[in-house]
Amino acid sequence: MKLVSAIIKPFKLDEVREALSAIGVQGITVTEVKGFGRQKGHTELYRGAEYVVDFLPKVKLEIAIANELLDQVVESIESAARTGKIGDGKIFVMDLEQVVRIRTGETGADAV
Repeated sequence: MKLVSAIIKPFKLDEVREALSAIGVQGITVTEVKGFGRQKGHTELYRGAEYVVDFLPKVKLEIAIANELLDQVVESIESAARTGKIGDGKIFVMDLEQVVRIRTGETGADAV
């Protein structure tokens, strides 16, 4: 099993969710996060004063999936989240050693 973590722009969340639902992904954890990469933030004007926004709002998705779905999930996230501009985000894939469903005690792929 794999754990896919994706950092995307917030306004792309619905498109990514729909793309993942279309390929059969049943569960996603979504967290609002802040960060920066090559964008390095930007300056904004508020009541006549200029200030620097170092951390930009992003959304982090975490998806536990079977190995067979990995390529489809990565491709779906990549195509749905892409705007072609800097700051589109990143996708990280990690091995998932064990999953336990607390309610039933199921483990492994059955728990996902």
